Amino acid sequence: MRILYVEDEKFLAEAVKHNLEKNKLDVDLAFDGEEGMNMAMLDIYDVVILDVMLPKFSGLEILKRMREKKVETPVIMLSALSEVDDKVNGLNTGADDYLAKPFKTAELLARINAVMRRPAKIRDEVLEFSGLNYSMGEKTLNGEALTAKEASIIAELMRTPGKIVKKDYLLNKIWGGDAYGEDNYIEVYMSRVRKLLKKLGSKAKIVTVRGLGYKLVEG
Repeated sequence: MRILYVEDEKFLAEAVKHNLEKNKLDVDLAFDGEEGMNMAMLDIYDVVILDVMLPKFSGLEILKRMREKKVETPVIMLSALSEVDDKVNGLNTGADDYLAKPFKTAELLARINAVMRRPAKIRDEVLEFSGLNYSMGEKTLNGEALTAKEASIIAELMRTPGKIVKKDYLLNKIWGGDAYGEDNYIEVYMSRVRKLLKKLGSKAKIVTVRGLGYKLVEG
């Protein structure tokens, strides 16, 4: 399980990271809101833990941006503030849980496990481009069922048609911690998706941008 922990108190962040890693979790740290925002938007984490009070961007601002961009990663908010309004604001913005500081590692682990056990939120969003219709909930392209990795690839390309989606981003997003050594493997999946586009008779095609990544264009 891969965790992003955004906390500006570096000593606390390092201590929590150490304790979580002793429990077999992979933990990445961000020490301000800007760095946390950029990392959270990669959408490669199983859980994001956000402190409310952060420099540059607050935890609530990060959470709001995540939900606006359809990043549905479970989020646990942290705050030294005990007011009910802070908890309500976090939950109303899209947080999955809320934990008051100071906290014990055992309690944080319990919260992480709890949000991971909840059913994933199914997005009914449909992406459309050049005669293609991809259902986020059904993971189908023009009615054709896709494998999980095919679905992830086509979703990323159809979110930003005409723009380059970097290969490194796809590897991290789709293969996560197993991305090492998969550089050629992604080409296999791209080939499969290209064949599917041809089968569907779509004018859209996937273009390889050497050294950078891929983009979906209208042929």
